[in-house]
Amino acid sequence: MLGSVNYVDVLKSASAVELLILLLLAASSAYAWALIGMKTLQLRKARAESVAFLDAFWKSNRLDAIYDAAQKLESSPLSRVFRAGYDELSKLAQHKNAGAEGAMSERLGGIENVERSLTRASTAEITTLEANVSFLGTIGSTAPFVGLFGTVMGILSAFNEIAEKGNATIATVAAPIGNALLATAAGLFAAIPAVVAYNSFVSRIKVFDTEMANFSNDFLNIVKRHFFK
Repeated sequence: MLGSVNYVDVLKSASAVELLILLLLAASSAYAWALIGMKTLQLRKARAESVAFLDAFWKSNRLDAIYDAAQKLESSPLSRVFRAGYDELSKLAQHKNAGAEGAMSERLGGIENVERSLTRASTAEITTLEANVSFLGTIGSTAPFVGLFGTVMGILSAFNEIAEKGNATIATVAAPIGNALLATAAGLFAAIPAVVAYNSFVSRIKVFDTEMANFSNDFLNIVKRHFFK
């Protein structure tokens, strides 16, 4: 039974290497859970504000009104992408010069500037959303092996002690080997939540990436129809 294990005795009988590994896994697990909590809140807020932004975007007929609404939705990746495109469009409007000769080059160069601005903003948003997520993947892939290393070192230590005493009964072998397996359990305890969270976050970030690409296309189509006729 899990509850019958005396963890204090296990830690007292553990070697320095085993203690170091258990401490490393405990710190990794604590950081992973903290990161899971922060990322969950970040993505949840980003989702809620993105829904609110899209609602405001499609209901409004004025870009300046949408811009004002977007400024209040700082956590939405879509709102920041829109603001980047709107800022670039505003710069083009300020520097626009009349004249038939330069109209075509201005039209082509202008829409390309807006498109590049949207692309840069989308890339920056994905980078922000992906920050520290790779650490969860690292914990998920390495923690079991770190725990297994601790178990192997514990078993080697137990066998060396048995060899010195010359006593290899079940009673003397079971306890130290069972204690050594605690490192493997600790590795799995750190890895499983990290892997589940990593896969969940990657999937949700991909959805944001797709939404930003679709929104950028929609925004460019609107800009082309109304500003680059």
